[in-house]
This record gives sequence, structure tokens and C-alpha cells, in this order.
Amino acid sequence: MQWLKAIIGFILITIVSSKPALAEKVSIAVGDWTPYLSEQLKHNGIIGHLLHDLFKEAGYELTLSFYPWSRAYSLAKIAKQDMTGVWMLKPEREEDFHYSDPVLNEQFVFFHLKSTQFDWQSLDDLTGLVMGGGSEYSYGPEFDQALSAGKITIERVPTKYQNWRKLLLGRIAIYPEEINVGYSSLKQLYPKDKVDLVTHHPKPLLNNVSYLLFPKSADTSLRRLKDFNKQLHAFRKSGRYNIYFKKFREGYYDK
Repeated sequence: MQWLKAIIGFILITIVSSKPALAEKVSIAVGDWTPYLSEQLKHNGIIGHLLHDLFKEAGYELTLSFYPWSRAYSLAKIAKQDMTGVWMLKPEREEDFHYSDPVLNEQFVFFHLKSTQFDWQSLDDLTGLVMGGGSEYSYGPEFDQALSAGKITIERVPTKYQNWRKLLLGRIAIYPEEINVGYSSLKQLYPKDKVDLVTHHPKPLLNNVSYLLFPKSADTSLRRLKDFNKQLHAFRKSGRYNIYFKKFREGYYDK
């Protein structure tokens, strides 16, 4: 009987050890940032797709939840969500969050009406102009410093629709936005005859990178951050990261 018990014990151990480990569930709070992140896009957009696959390969099951950007930030800060993204670097955010390695490269430009004569070479050239902008947005350290010093002013509103409407009505002269996000949202909101009224200045306001933010208030954040960064590095090294952006340029994520 002893040998039978041993065999049964061995079989049970083999079954248990061969059973795949359940993926750890994690959540991320994001905002709508078409064409990079949106509930209306295939796979929630290129960044949604990339994040899902990165975490899956790292052994996690990721759930994306969409909120207004300020709400997404607040929920992650108090660890009601495991992370938030994607955000650019700001010193004050480092008080509450650990930053991942860079996830996305972006280029911000100034949009304006074709009928408006607009040129700029430095932020001093923006003095006196009525400028639109998004709530909770940073357009880079130099821009933020000029705002704080009162050299430039910005009228912030919660939605892109409000900014585009104000621009088309001539209530603001310029509107800073990421170039792909800008044209994508404009085309979604307005017909071609309105879209054709708008252009952008070729000089970038900001070449930027964005990150995932992991709350310092959660004990699990550093472990998950390490796992994420390791997988992101592997995707970049293998070339897999670039495949997502090739699909993005080909329109794969458009519904």
C-alpha cells in the first residue's frame, strides 16, 4: 500500500506542478487620447494593444479603464487603479509615482487657421496671443515656466471639441497638441471643409516621451514596474515594438 500511496502522491504533485500559473490581474486608468488610446479603436488603440501584450508576456492580465484624465490620475495616485498612462515627465508627479521606461514618442505642434498669419521661433513670440489648451496638460518644462512667469497665457478647457470649436470660431489663435492626436480628433469632429481650414506650424513645440506611472502608495508597484520595463526592453530589442507602429501608420487600429 505504501508504494500505491507514493504513486498517487507523485501523480498529484505532477498535476499540480504542470498546471499553468494564473496570470496576476492588474488595472490601468487611462484617458481618451485618439489615435493612441480610445474605447472606439481596435484593441483600444495602438497603446492599448501594446500595453496589453507587454503585460501578457510579463505574466499579467491587464484591464484598461477609461476616465477623464484628471480622474485617471487621482485613482492611480491612491492605488484604486494599479497604474495610469501615458503621461509626460513632470517633477511634481514624481512625488506620488514611479515612472516606467519611455513608452511613446510624441511631437507637439501649434495648430492654427490657414487664414491666420502665424510664425514663431521662441516662446517670446507667443506673448499676447490667445492660446487654447487641455486641462491637466503639460506642454513641457520650458512652456510651463513661461506660463508660471506670466510671459504667455493659456485658456484651458476639458475637451478637444471645445478647443477646436474655439479655434474655428477665431476665439483662440493657436492650439498646442500632439500632431497625430490633433489631426485625428479634428477629422472625427468636423467635416472635410472645416478640417481644410486648419494647419500646423512646422516647428515642433515639444518632442516628448510618455510613461506609465505606478503609485508609490502601492507595495506592488516596484515589482510590477520592473517586470514591465524588462518586457518593454525585450520588445524593443527584438523589433516587436516597431511592428505596432508600422500597423498604426497603415491604419490598422482605425475602426
